[in-house]
Amino acid sequence: MTITSLSGESTGNYVLDTSRTRIGFVARHTMSTRVRGDFAEFEGGAYLDGADPSKSEIRLTIRARSIRTGKTQRDEVLRSKFLDADNHPALGFVSTGVERTGGNTFRVTGDLTVRGATGPVTLDVTLTGTASGTTTGRPDDCRLAARGSATIDRNVWGVNWNAMTSAMVSPKVTLDFEVVALRRP
Repeated sequence: MTITSLSGESTGNYVLDTSRTRIGFVARHTMSTRVRGDFAEFEGGAYLDGADPSKSEIRLTIRARSIRTGKTQRDEVLRSKFLDADNHPALGFVSTGVERTGGNTFRVTGDLTVRGATGPVTLDVTLTGTASGTTTGRPDDCRLAARGSATIDRNVWGVNWNAMTSAMVSPKVTLDFEVVALRRP
């Protein structure tokens, strides 16, 4: 059986399938080039209420040291100077609200914690696929896929190194993700 949208059939507790999920970001450097990166280590889950998405809850924990941009030296600067991973080993997100904005689109609000500072963020999320019975053959087996993004001001969370990086790196960072979540019985 295939579920084509978030519905009562998809209600339940989910965990992220970390092998099929990407949590990333894009930042502008010197206002002309983009630096793309992602995080290799994270975990998360959700309670999704398909009939009433406002009752849904989402949580995510990311290991700050797992940041990757493809350049070892830049990654170490991001870990030590920007994220202060030794003192703040995890980034976190906990939803405070979920609102359906269209058939398969949602606005997820929540609290993002980076470097020990917590601030509000709003994610625009699109459900890109759902299926049941595909992994185990059991009808209660359900998989959901979604993608989304949000643009934040990194200064709200104190993600900065010095005055030079304030001038060289845009304060606006786009967070983007593609997730697959598996329902747990």
